[in-house]
Amino acid sequence: MNPNPEPASSGDENNNAVLEHRSFARIGFLGNPSDVYFGRTISFTIGNFWASAKLEPSDHLLIKPHPYHDLVRFDSLDNRVCRLKSEGYYGGVRLLMAICKVFRSYCKDNDIHLHDRNFTLSYDTNIPRQTGLSGSSAIVSATLSCLLDFYSVRHLIRIEVRPNLILNAEKELGIVAGLQDRVAQVYGGGLVHMDFSKEHMDRVGYGIYTIMDINLLPPLHLIYTENPSDSGKRTDRQTEQDQNSEAQPQGGRPEKLAVANHHTRNKGEAVHSTVRRKWLDGDEFIISSMAEIAKLAEEGRTALLNKDYTKLKLLMNRNFDLRRSIFGDECLGAVNIEMVEVARKIGAAAKFTGSGGAVVAFCPDGPSQVKLLEEECKKAGFIVEPVKLVPTRLNNSDLKTLSKP
Repeated sequence: MNPNPEPASSGDENNNAVLEHRSFARIGFLGNPSDVYFGRTISFTIGNFWASAKLEPSDHLLIKPHPYHDLVRFDSLDNRVCRLKSEGYYGGVRLLMAICKVFRSYCKDNDIHLHDRNFTLSYDTNIPRQTGLSGSSAIVSATLSCLLDFYSVRHLIRIEVRPNLILNAEKELGIVAGLQDRVAQVYGGGLVHMDFSKEHMDRVGYGIYTIMDINLLPPLHLIYTENPSDSGKRTDRQTEQDQNSEAQPQGGRPEKLAVANHHTRNKGEAVHSTVRRKWLDGDEFIISSMAEIAKLAEEGRTALLNKDYTKLKLLMNRNFDLRRSIFGDECLGAVNIEMVEVARKIGAAAKFTGSGGAVVAFCPDGPSQVKLLEEECKKAGFIVEPVKLVPTRLNNSDLKTLSKP
């Protein structure tokens, strides 16, 4: 299956067109989690996994439950209870409902006229659960793209604003998150440097987003586990990692997926609120550590532009070490730490892709080191695969809405 199909035509060109958009899994490469602390990050989306949304014109407005992610039929009461314990109460339908509400409210508040035709919305995903690859925001991002085309308003809603709409939809559902993931997914591929400086954020409500050449990245590998149950206590954004349900995934992949393990949120909220409170209270260690993490993104941009991959390795490792010092081993989780240590054992650089559940690794010594990584991951029971880079998918209508530098 082609992970990068051409976007469907807009509703203006054909009122009966079926629209389908994909949004890809995201890797936070450098600087995370400083995006929620007015920092800087570099992120990109990958073609390994994605979520899709489909919009079909219809007589009534219908949000279709997914046959696996939004189950309402079970073999027995015990089966239902077991499902609740492992997957929680919520599926992906609520994500579609939330972005529809936020989209409509934004258009109303900004005098953007919407026609009164109806549609049927559905979604699918193959993003593995609890891997820190932004599964929930991918579903919301893909749905927003469908709405932009159905109502032919893509040229009226700035690219920089769209991540805020996605984040606001998730906030409607109590999902704690930052803008980084949504920016990477809205930009539809490519490498994006993000500056969330407080002055700019306070003035316009979004960051300064700069598209970089995706080909500046060296070959990278993704490490994850099929059973991320020991992912530690949840950190600042980890609640968003549970937004994909157990499924028959796209492309024949065997991974188990999960949507919204709501019952695990209380732990994450406690950890996040503690770090956040310390930061707001002026804790010198938290503030200086977050500032150093943000600086890594700036140094990383320079290293990438100069193709200084020796420096890049050091920056990736330092990013993880700083996160570990802030949140602690119990929070990060034994399996997550082991994935990083397996990579470092053979001399590779490694850090979380997000808040835990998956790791991005860089083998500066080339194919022989990659082979060692594959062998060590196999011994440890981890899955490792090459990162598939996705070039930016912004079209002319999108590019015209970009702010002038």
